[in-house]
Amino acid sequence: MKSRSLALLMAISIVTLTSGTPPKKWKTLFDGKSFAGWHNYLKKDVSSKWKIEDGAMVLAEKGAGDLVTDQEFADFELELEWKIAPGGNSGIFFGVFEDAQYKTPYMTGPEIQVLDDAKHPDSFEGKAGNHKAGSLYDMLPPSDLTAIKPADEWNKARFVLQKGRATHYLNGKKIVEYPISGPEWDAMVAGSKFKGWGGFGKYNAKGKIGLQDHGDKVSFRNIRIREM
Repeated sequence: MKSRSLALLMAISIVTLTSGTPPKKWKTLFDGKSFAGWHNYLKKDVSSKWKIEDGAMVLAEKGAGDLVTDQEFADFELELEWKIAPGGNSGIFFGVFEDAQYKTPYMTGPEIQVLDDAKHPDSFEGKAGNHKAGSLYDMLPPSDLTAIKPADEWNKARFVLQKGRATHYLNGKKIVEYPISGPEWDAMVAGSKFKGWGGFGKYNAKGKIGLQDHGDKVSFRNIRIREM
């Protein structure tokens, strides 16, 4: 009996050593009741134009300003649900560096596009589809255009940042993958509107998460994160 127990312990130790450090537990980033853990970019509080309705944070009026997390994150898995109004546009940022020299989150943080693909002009004007929902905005299009749900319906987004690579999922489908630094990343930036932006993408490995005010009604809920 002792020999069998010892063998089991040794097997568990080997698995732990070879698989690396397991992910931490999920952490709720939005409790559905308050904006605890969030603030308007370059401010201390949250604009009254951001509302909480039915367990979701809602951009109710234009001019609310972008939100960012109080905390920075590196190597993580993010899950949330978003719902956009008909003809609406918004976004989710990562790698945001909050500093007065950068006026908005998108000056440093790449954007996961949130869009009504059926009606918003960006869906048709973006280069090769890289303005569509789920895209790495202005850089990489989603590989599956059927993953998106219509306006006013909830979409589930998942974003994984680990070991220098980022992956976008939309409603259970993997749609975008890329390195967050190096020659391939630099080439994507050079071919985008962000060419020459000094701070853009420089903090991808560790930064804040942001939610965009693009002037259209958008809702976010069930936001949680797990550091890897």
